[in-house]
Amino acid sequence: MSYLVNAIGHVQLNVVNVEQLVTESTGILGLHVTRQSDDTVWLSSNGRQAELVLHRADENSVRSIGFESVSTEAVAEAASRVEEVGCRLISQKPTLDCCAAGMVFATPQGHTFEIHTPIADETYGRRHASTGVGPLHLDHVNILSPEPTETRAQFERIMGLKLSERMVDDGLSWMRGANRLHHLLGIVRGGTGLHHYSFELGEFADYCSLGDRLDTIDKQYVWGPGRHRPGDNTYAYYIDACGAMVECSGGMAMIHDDDRYEPNVITALTRPENVRVMNVWGTPAPADWLAHTFPWAKPAA
Repeated sequence: MSYLVNAIGHVQLNVVNVEQLVTESTGILGLHVTRQSDDTVWLSSNGRQAELVLHRADENSVRSIGFESVSTEAVAEAASRVEEVGCRLISQKPTLDCCAAGMVFATPQGHTFEIHTPIADETYGRRHASTGVGPLHLDHVNILSPEPTETRAQFERIMGLKLSERMVDDGLSWMRGANRLHHLLGIVRGGTGLHHYSFELGEFADYCSLGDRLDTIDKQYVWGPGRHRPGDNTYAYYIDACGAMVECSGGMAMIHDDDRYEPNVITALTRPENVRVMNVWGTPAPADWLAHTFPWAKPAA
């Protein structure tokens, strides 16, 4: 086996004000609620039963990030590799009952991740009525780690992810899975946390609609719209109701010749040389975007 993971699976957040984030995620972003209880809400942008899962809690934090495996056998194989790279196996069951198999592990840096089989999906139920912009699917996440090269090695060994691109000082790197899109994961040097989670938009005009909808609740974009050179995707970012950063992106590049692809190394790290490295249209990343972090909950015992 090479790739054990195909794509991003889900994002689970601990949230103080669940109702506020549900209102924003449905009315502004355009997700729909697929399951709801007193303490938990599942949301999705398509026919999958869950992409964003909210848990009522006393803090706003990342509970876990899930990655969708290529097979049931891949989940078991990944679990067998966890301890090799100094991580800790927490569970060999999926956290969502819409997955046939799964496992949860914690890293020494304090992240909790899950690898699970594909989330149950209603193939012909991708569209739903919404006042929100209506993204296509959950696209990727960027996490922060105090040991980015060690975290990258964990993903390479446990999940079989491959490096697509990195900065020469390893301050930021991007990794891909079996779907061969440029990245499903970005790793940023910093404290343990989440930089952003991302949904893919279908049309560039959707950025106009989303910006206008944010304006109705007195919010604005943190950065964008623009086009990243790493991944070649369009983007715009805003802060959601619990303080996490959301990216809406579009048209990420695919690594077609996977076996012969050599990861790009970015050597321009300071302004003004690095501005078009991150945005080919020339607007530099603002300080709020560069400094943003959303905390990660302490892994379960």
